[in-house]
Amino acid sequence: MTSGRRSSLGAVAAAAAIAATWAVRRASLRWGATDEELRMPLPGDDVLPAPDLMATRAITINAPSSRAWPWVAQLGQNRGGFYTYDWLENLVGCDIHSSNVIVPELRIRAVGDEVRLAPPVALKVVAVEDGRHLVLRGAVGPDGTGAAAPYDFTWAFVLIEHAPGSTRLIVRERFAYLAGWAAALVEPVEMVSFFMSERMLRGIRERAERPTPAGD
Repeated sequence: MTSGRRSSLGAVAAAAAIAATWAVRRASLRWGATDEELRMPLPGDDVLPAPDLMATRAITINAPSSRAWPWVAQLGQNRGGFYTYDWLENLVGCDIHSSNVIVPELRIRAVGDEVRLAPPVALKVVAVEDGRHLVLRGAVGPDGTGAAAPYDFTWAFVLIEHAPGSTRLIVRERFAYLAGWAAALVEPVEMVSFFMSERMLRGIRERAERPTPAGD
């Protein structure tokens, strides 16, 4: 094989790899969401009106929103966990233990409440409407705490009634870069976020769809 042919094949392979990476990234930023949901204004959008990166992910829960909301309302390391892969999160010291029961004392109740991602990292509740939406705001800096983060971040959880007896849970992340190097931190984090968010959505669905014990 001539060097010219090898170079051409290398260029084709590189282009294919770039295209595949872009396709995976695009899919990860809209996992489960419809075109309408991608365009839909959601609570919290006004907090960061011009994000540099946005992800909108969604899942259908075959239960009314009244069954799904209590699981959303106790999200947090300091509350009911995130319903993802606790063992993986705990490998990096998050100390998360996802609950399989509703604990009223863990419920998020008002703007200003803290929702921790890990012991040293807290997001603040900036909007909450019982049974409908929860919006968190904050960031994680290079040292793993909320200090000196080069971006601002909102995380919205929105419940929308779907077909009779079912609910759409839409989760939207919005990042606004505050420093030129913010993308170098956020982009890798966002791929991890997709992996964990997909499991979180399924974890909430699994819990909300469980049969309600007789007498509850």
